[in-house]
Amino acid sequence: MEVGRLPISAALKGKLVSAGYTSLSLLSSLSPSHLARDLNISENEALDILKHAPHDGQVDTSSVHHIINGAQTAWDMLHEEELLTRITTSSVDIDNILGGGISCRDVTEIGGVPGIGKTQLGIQLAVNVQLPIHCGGLGGKAIYIDTEGSFMVERVLQIAEACSNDMSATNTVSQDVHAGKVGMQPRDFLENILYFRVCSYTEQIALINYLDKFISEHRDVKIVIIDSITFHFRQDFDMALRTRLLGGMALKLMKLAKKFCLAVVLLNQVTTKYAEGSFQLTLALGDSWSHACTNRIILYWNGNERYAYIDKSPSLRSASAPYAVTAKGIRNSVSNCKRIKLM
Repeated sequence: MEVGRLPISAALKGKLVSAGYTSLSLLSSLSPSHLARDLNISENEALDILKHAPHDGQVDTSSVHHIINGAQTAWDMLHEEELLTRITTSSVDIDNILGGGISCRDVTEIGGVPGIGKTQLGIQLAVNVQLPIHCGGLGGKAIYIDTEGSFMVERVLQIAEACSNDMSATNTVSQDVHAGKVGMQPRDFLENILYFRVCSYTEQIALINYLDKFISEHRDVKIVIIDSITFHFRQDFDMALRTRLLGGMALKLMKLAKKFCLAVVLLNQVTTKYAEGSFQLTLALGDSWSHACTNRIILYWNGNERYAYIDKSPSLRSASAPYAVTAKGIRNSVSNCKRIKLM
């Protein structure tokens, strides 16, 4: 049960969400004084909130019944894995090391230094997910959550135009006629990207909490992209609070990926970390956050060439592949690739 359904004031609900208490189970072991301190409210108000939370030792029998009914064999799980569809990145080399592209039902984190192409790859995936399955897509829509203001609709139009032209140029057009996909225009691609701009960590948490209901009403959504997961959690945060907030978000995103069989892609920034006597670049949010995703891909420069490296995955071996960011979007690397400004 979400805290949004509690019979308390909107102000108290907002304080609960801001402090990272997004479900009643998180309140079960707290004392009124502890909750009052976290929310900066009186103990009477905290006691009123805790009256609606489950107590330690109590078991929600309906949840247990659901879990028991939901059991499946490892053989069934293997069969499901073999049937999973993937979303092409438009780079054959990257797709190859990913086993065909970005996997559904997984949370994939993509991080790297500024200018390496994280947002470009996010936009490319938002366009490519709309392609029919035989073209490397899922024939679905994309949710794009922008926390930094880096989403440029002009760039989306460029990539959509290139994708539309590529579809028209292939000899799969006859197949697309029957699938109703022939003649997809750039406008069609743009209309299938559902854009959300969030300007604070509370808005980000609230939106992620709302996604379950939103996607239930828009079942054709096949990918959720957050650009970036990091931005509103970099500064002025108590570490324990930040860990709790991020852990809650990660859990919800994993559940979304599994429940709706969609891909979740989290773009991340880099920071410096002191290790072995020197400062090194590493993805932001610390070591604990590294366990929040299924797959982790690091984008980096090697000279003037961009590379994607699989840093973590339970099913893919560590490997790297070159790629390029071109006027058409993400593509295979070419030998004379340079760091150029596209727009």
